[in-house]
Amino acid sequence: MPIDHAIQCIHDPVLAILSYVVSVLGSFTALQLAIAIPTAVGPGQRWRAITAAGIAMGGGAIWAMHFIAMLACRMNVEVTYDLPITIGSALVAVVSCMAGLAIAGTGIFNWGKLVIAGVLMGLGVTGMHYAGMAAMLMPADTVYNSNLVIASAAIAIVASIVALWLAFNLRGWGQMLGSALVMGVAVCGMHYTGMLAASFVPQAAGATVARGISGGYLGVGIFVVTTALLAAVLTLSLVRQRQRATVRI
Repeated sequence: MPIDHAIQCIHDPVLAILSYVVSVLGSFTALQLAIAIPTAVGPGQRWRAITAAGIAMGGGAIWAMHFIAMLACRMNVEVTYDLPITIGSALVAVVSCMAGLAIAGTGIFNWGKLVIAGVLMGLGVTGMHYAGMAAMLMPADTVYNSNLVIASAAIAIVASIVALWLAFNLRGWGQMLGSALVMGVAVCGMHYTGMLAASFVPQAAGATVARGISGGYLGVGIFVVTTALLAAVLTLSLVRQRQRATVRI
């Protein structure tokens, strides 16, 4: 049920669209990088592949999408962000994605490992989202609808299982692009369900609020930097794949 006098969040459509675009690009890059995990020779090469795919998925498809979408939320109070918690939420996303990829991509691929890895990754994504929400510094308290919180966690787990299955079962460009578009919808669905679960209740007049990093043009800045980095990594990955194919021939 909505809480009386809660502060309304109106999403900036441009930033909301950019959050989806960066999630799709991050998903596509992660799917391309994950190809190298099962075929890696030795633990060193395997962990490099896991780290690269985990950063693309956790940092690009999930965290960057989340933070841009957070900045898209316009309220009639000033909102800044606690820097250590914000960085911590990014680390949670990356580490949980790396763990999921490591479990699902090591040894023989099977449904048991897939579910365990997906649950671990999904809970990590959920933790990232609500840690990111906790990083918001504003003259308001956040109250959650527990049913919607559970729903957002369920979406995150299902999306993670699907993402891991796609990462180790698809190879064609068309399939990966279609999968990335679907993953973008799933990741955004989890985020906006989590936002729907939150009500922002104004604090008493005169309440002291700590200062953090300001939003401003940060959302567009994160989109530009993340997109450039993901594009560079994706290009490098494709060049290396082509070089390996040439060597085999």
